[in-house]
Amino acid sequence: MPRYVAFLRGINLGKRRLAMTRLQSLVQEIGYAGVETFIASGNVVFSTPQSNTATVETTIARHLEKSLGYPVDTFVRSLKDVDRIAGTRVFPQDGQEGITIHVAFLHQPLPKETVAALGKIQTGYDEFRVHGRELHWLCHGKMSDSKVWTLPEVKALKMPSSTMRNITSLRKLVARFAVTQD
Repeated sequence: MPRYVAFLRGINLGKRRLAMTRLQSLVQEIGYAGVETFIASGNVVFSTPQSNTATVETTIARHLEKSLGYPVDTFVRSLKDVDRIAGTRVFPQDGQEGITIHVAFLHQPLPKETVAALGKIQTGYDEFRVHGRELHWLCHGKMSDSKVWTLPEVKALKMPSSTMRNITSLRKLVARFAVTQD
């Protein structure tokens, strides 16, 4: 059965504290198999015969909202896709000291105009690249030191909901749940 990863937005931030064992149980309640969590930031690995990731996203999001009492935006990728994303060197600086790269997972690909606008935003500290339903963000330092999200040209893009993970975390996830199927 294919393996998937659900990336949950806003889990274990603010008042949304949730034990990973509880999160694991909630996903098992849906009927998914081999459910495991990876680090306490809302990454759930599981198996399901369902191949439509949009349907899986909706199923998980609805069940979590019903069970927890608040919406949990859910982004699902096959483990094979996560392996591809983690293994792709989008920026030549990947791996250099002082460079951090983050991947934002989106529900749908961004419009071409938004992709073009993001490609033009280079602050000297930040760069963006878009591949399919993922936005790759390079920082020359810590993401908390970046001011890119406050720039008027970025705010004007009205970016859709997403959840972001550090590329290092994605690579560790792939190493832990090595892709052996598909």
